[in-house]
Amino acid sequence: MQISKSFQSSFLSAILLFFVFTLDTHSTIAQSIFKPTNEQLNAGLKEALALATDISADRLHLEDGYLNNLDVKILFPPEAKNIENTLRSLGLGSMVDQVIVSVNRAAEDAAIQAKPIFELAIKEMSIQDVKSILTGEKDAATQYFANSTSDSLAVKFEPIIDQSLKKVDATKYWEDVTTRYNKVPFVKKVNTDLTGYVTKKAIDGLFIEIAKEELKIRENINTRSTLLLQKVFGYADSQTQGN
Repeated sequence: MQISKSFQSSFLSAILLFFVFTLDTHSTIAQSIFKPTNEQLNAGLKEALALATDISADRLHLEDGYLNNLDVKILFPPEAKNIENTLRSLGLGSMVDQVIVSVNRAAEDAAIQAKPIFELAIKEMSIQDVKSILTGEKDAATQYFANSTSDSLAVKFEPIIDQSLKKVDATKYWEDVTTRYNKVPFVKKVNTDLTGYVTKKAIDGLFIEIAKEELKIRENINTRSTLLLQKVFGYADSQTQGN
């Protein structure tokens, strides 16, 4: 009996799909049963964190890195919403928009300065830090950076942001309008420290982006771009699933 070409094609396709599925399954199993040494755990996690922090800092340093990213875009402080609304109602929306653009540009200028600070934090991690992060919450690394680098980032970011804001007179404009607003009786006073506010929001934005990259590596096998990453995070998967 002669087998039709369409049947042969379907049969070969089924075999190929089975082969690919088997390879993928074996790869996943291999990752989960591999038990890395402390040195491999240390190297693997630090490789992943260096990658995540570099990507995040580079992305936010681009023009519109903050401004066009709704997760991190810096807006008027909540307590200054009345100021924004009043100015817009008076037809001064362009002035408000200029302030928003300028504060985001300042954050973009500063973002690249985070790299050496994160590099030092990664270098100083102990093996216990590494193990806790690997088997911890999905944002354990981000939390570690927030706890260990926030003060250093603020020191590094603040003068850069202050200089950038002054270039476009954003600081002067902000202080003028908030000081005038604060003189109105019975209103809730608004913080006039624009540099401090933008510095904090810029750092918060960095941690938001790092958390995204951390989650990708933890949840998506395809983002584990090296064999070491695959083995170390495969092992971490097996540990967290077992708990």
